[in-house]
Amino acid sequence: METNIAYLESAKKQFLYYKTLGEKAIEQLEPEQLFVAVNEDTNSIATIVKHLSGNMLSRWTDFLNSDGEKEWRNRDAEFENDLQSKEAVLVAWNKGWECLFNALNGLQPEQLSQIIYIRNEGHTVVEAINRQLAHYPYHVGQIVFYAKQLKNSDWESLSIPRNKSKSYNADKFAQEKSIKNFTDEELKRLK
Repeated sequence: METNIAYLESAKKQFLYYKTLGEKAIEQLEPEQLFVAVNEDTNSIATIVKHLSGNMLSRWTDFLNSDGEKEWRNRDAEFENDLQSKEAVLVAWNKGWECLFNALNGLQPEQLSQIIYIRNEGHTVVEAINRQLAHYPYHVGQIVFYAKQLKNSDWESLSIPRNKSKSYNADKFAQEKSIKNFTDEELKRLK
């Protein structure tokens, strides 16, 4: 049972990390940059956010009881770039993540082996969580990469800046060994 609790906490940490990473990338952009698509086959950041939100709402609404591909979801419409403002993009972003965290926070450790369905294909809860832990970082990576391209030289690194690995590692190894726990701010964001 402790392993299940640790898994759920780890999954929440990973989701929160990628949510934060996406937000830090989006924060660096001018509102109009969210809607840039370099060609007809490329999604803008706004479109990627709309897709992520649609997926999250479908997968995590009534997570344990109904198929993760909801009848009301229109996946194709998620790729129509119809969000009109940065505020609308952030509303969609937060709505999806809130749905995800509400579902995760409602899970009990003993439910991790329960079978749920996505498009009529059975998954354990662990498998369903892992599926989304692969899907969402894929799209957050697209957002970060695209944002970095749009910002060009004005980009503020979201990880260890180029040519700073040695000083970063020196700072880390100068500290006592520790286990990373949620900060108070992170705990607030999970609720």
